Amino acid sequence: MFSHLPKPQQDPILSLSIEYRQDQRTDKVDLGIGVYRNDDGDTPIMGAISSAQKLIADTQTTKSYVGLAGSEPFNQAMLSLVLGDSDAISRSAVIQTPGASGALRMLADLIKQAEPSARVWISDPSYVNHQPVMEAAGLEVKFYRYFNTETKLVDTSAMLEDLKQANSNDVVLLHGCCHNPSGADMDMNAWKAVTELAKLQGFTPFIDVAYQGFGDGLEEDAQGLRYMVNEVPEAMISASCSKNFGLYRERTGVAIVVGKETQHAQYAKGKLLTLARATYTMPPDHGAALVEKVLSDDVLKKQWLDELNMMRERLTTLRVSLVNALIAETGSHRFDFIAQHKGMFTLLGLTPEQMTQLKTECGVYAVADGRVNIAALSEKDIPFVAKAIAAIAGQE
Repeated sequence: MFSHLPKPQQDPILSLSIEYRQDQRTDKVDLGIGVYRNDDGDTPIMGAISSAQKLIADTQTTKSYVGLAGSEPFNQAMLSLVLGDSDAISRSAVIQTPGASGALRMLADLIKQAEPSARVWISDPSYVNHQPVMEAAGLEVKFYRYFNTETKLVDTSAMLEDLKQANSNDVVLLHGCCHNPSGADMDMNAWKAVTELAKLQGFTPFIDVAYQGFGDGLEEDAQGLRYMVNEVPEAMISASCSKNFGLYRERTGVAIVVGKETQHAQYAKGKLLTLARATYTMPPDHGAALVEKVLSDDVLKKQWLDELNMMRERLTTLRVSLVNALIAETGSHRFDFIAQHKGMFTLLGLTPEQMTQLKTECGVYAVADGRVNIAALSEKDIPFVAKAIAAIAGQE
């Protein structure tokens, strides 16, 4: 049965970590896998989460199933976190999922059920898992231009030109903030332009929110998304608690559907629950319980917000420090765009061959497409990393 299966390909990001651990050099830095690390190189448990964990351990009395939709108080708290006081909440439905990747797959399956001929348009470049998840659900994937390799910013005009080809059966997948892998975010004018195009062409926006709070702030990062879902008749949202709550291994996320009417959203929720029953059945409880506890407790919520802001400010500081170090090493401002990008990632603009050199010759591990995880840097690593990038970039 299994002998004819093809040899498995290594994951381009996860395999980097294995290679890094096997590297015997002492001078090396892992900027590959997308997790936040503090200046000691650790991915810590947030203080608010640690406190919530203790409270839950002391008060939880059962490990029975929560239900197909997961924790409803968690779902409503996440709906409020993502949509704020948006009018779209009244015509929204939400279920808890095993991480945002679980939400992506559930919504992809929903698209296939609702509109089998739908094409899903994703940005070029995009999160490495967007295309395989959509294709695994049996959907055709198309790409729209997004990142200008010259300016290292969003190419709004090219994006709009490509999306004019999307029709009323299609879905357009957007990054809510902190674009992965580029770090280049749409401004509010771009959000408004894409919204108007969605209304004109009739396509359905699908917004992936994995880094809310890591860009300009918790509320600021949701402005474009909230504007769009208020204006369009239908939308889908996947949201993650991995980064902003530090719950990577707890696999905590939600899938949100915004319908023309409340009843339509409930129809979609019913179909999502049927799809969930046929896959994982029940989502994991612990991460959702922690988020629910933090968001429902004023003291814990304030502590969490303070910690989240500190993480965001640290990312900004790291970007500026790296830019300054690169200016000193290269004598130019060619990498100044790094300070303009948002969130955890940046595309350096180096070729796959140069990224291989960066790894093999300098001990700086990053993804072949040029993506580096700024959140994995420490201040002490910055001179080493800047020197390595300058050495390789100078070989163009």
